[in-house]
Amino acid sequence: MRTTFQIIVYAVSLVFSFQSQAQTGDAIFPKGELSTVKNHTGNIWLKELIVEDSTFDPGIAVATYDARAKLDWHIHPGGQVLLITEGTGYYQERGKPLHIVHKGDVIKCASGVEHWHGASPKSGFTYIAVTPTQKGKTIWLEPVSDKDYDSSK
Repeated sequence: MRTTFQIIVYAVSLVFSFQSQAQTGDAIFPKGELSTVKNHTGNIWLKELIVEDSTFDPGIAVATYDARAKLDWHIHPGGQVLLITEGTGYYQERGKPLHIVHKGDVIKCASGVEHWHGASPKSGFTYIAVTPTQKGKTIWLEPVSDKDYDSSK
């Protein structure tokens, strides 16, 4: 059985592989499926790399956003780590300033923290998400307001 630490180390190694592939123009993972759920604005593709189960926790996925695409406010009961692999994006925790993130940045979102993330107005955005689920699945909240999204200007 792998520990959460081992899975995170594996995910980080995937990022380095992904970055070296990106330099040649070939993505290491396919873009995935266009999301049709109602918890975001804009086009977001998702590719599950490791689906959490009784053996492997956390789940690991690649998410690819068109410019201006963003998730609604949400909470991960077990926290989440985002490894930014392409583009420019936004990350914001409730009541805190918006952060602009770029390829190579790592976001650590603590358990139970309300937050959102998405692509900037002029750039797509891709990341590998490591999401422990032993404390529960994502809790979806309200959409991100234009005021929150545009607070970077």
